[in-house]
Amino acid sequence: MSCHPSRPGGTGSAALRSVLQSLLMASALASALASALACGRGATGGAGPSPTPTSKVPGTGLTTCFDDAAPMACPARGQAFSGQDGSAPGPTPHIRANGDGTATDLTSGLTWTRAVAGPMSWTDAEASAAALRTGGHADWRLPSIKELYTLIDFGRGYFSTVATTSVPFLDTSVFDFAYVPGDRFFDVQLWSSTAYVATTMLDDATVFGVNFADGRIKGYPRYRPGSGGTVPQLMRVRYVRGPAYGVTRITDNGNGTATDASTGLTWQAVDDGVARRWREALGFCVSLTLGGAADWRLPDAKELHTIVDYTRAPAATGGAAIAPPLRVSTVESYFWSSTTIADGPPDAKYGKAVYFAFGRAFGTMEVPPGSGMRQKLDVHGAGAQRADFKAGDPALYPNGFGPQGDEVRIFNFVRCVRGGR
Repeated sequence: MSCHPSRPGGTGSAALRSVLQSLLMASALASALASALACGRGATGGAGPSPTPTSKVPGTGLTTCFDDAAPMACPARGQAFSGQDGSAPGPTPHIRANGDGTATDLTSGLTWTRAVAGPMSWTDAEASAAALRTGGHADWRLPSIKELYTLIDFGRGYFSTVATTSVPFLDTSVFDFAYVPGDRFFDVQLWSSTAYVATTMLDDATVFGVNFADGRIKGYPRYRPGSGGTVPQLMRVRYVRGPAYGVTRITDNGNGTATDASTGLTWQAVDDGVARRWREALGFCVSLTLGGAADWRLPDAKELHTIVDYTRAPAATGGAAIAPPLRVSTVESYFWSSTTIADGPPDAKYGKAVYFAFGRAFGTMEVPPGSGMRQKLDVHGAGAQRADFKAGDPALYPNGFGPQGDEVRIFNFVRCVRGGR
């Protein structure tokens, strides 16, 4: 392609030449404009093709910026904590209630049942979709984990210590939601259709789900622990219909970057192998120059989720759960997102950020319970989304954090992204 406009030619009679010349000049002008735009993109430093995305990534709902512990004014690019989710938010969540028991996400194009069904087993959750006729539709399905996660809203959610001060990570003006009574008020997980290719805990068959009470993706056992695979685990379900979401089409650009034609996002093809605290992870991406581009940033939680590959896991395939040709420097790796999660007691509400486990999502459990003996297990599965402290000393958490002893690393890996905004 040339970066100079072409010249129209002439032919035939004077009148015909005049008409054709006008048409050709218009065509040439359009061609010149397209060339100029393309050349302009090249001049600013592209890192690969810029395809038209087929799966627009919804925003996380965050429009506020944070330091390691509290809200702050969003900093200018290059300053400390710049490049985070709230600095350049993705598409604002826009979900429309349809008046027939359904709601449509205008970003993803997916339509959902407003009510949840169940509790029921995973097998029944999948089978029940075929008989569903909500809104007069007969093409409902159990959502994949990538589809279900599009509904999570980090801008409104807060996982507090009690239900009375917690706020769901979901637009409850559109969707039904209720905490359950008791201390474990947050046990309101929803099934997805995505089974884990390995097992969790002590060899439990596992299916991924989203918990809109605590803002996480975890692997949940298909059967109640201790039942020997005879008593099904019961959870709730929200059904979906519409175009499939979350299928990657990633091409290696040959310059250290790779572009996903589904989302329009361009990624570091491989991370640099250095684990960093959250603040340093943000700064690394803002200062990165790669593939001729300097507009890199740390991905938000929903962007990072698009490159998880749930057909892979270290225990099943020997590799990390990342979509090829993207690669990881360390198989058992956790990767930071730029998304702060409101989590914990009020005095520590903004001290964590979202990460994805591309390796096994480890936790330290007491096995057997009450024995005093602890064991490091894959408690939630490769592809889980949890939260880690933005700063601090991981040595202070030898047994992890929370009911399943989620591993606390604080120093997590970094994979930068550009485009899509």
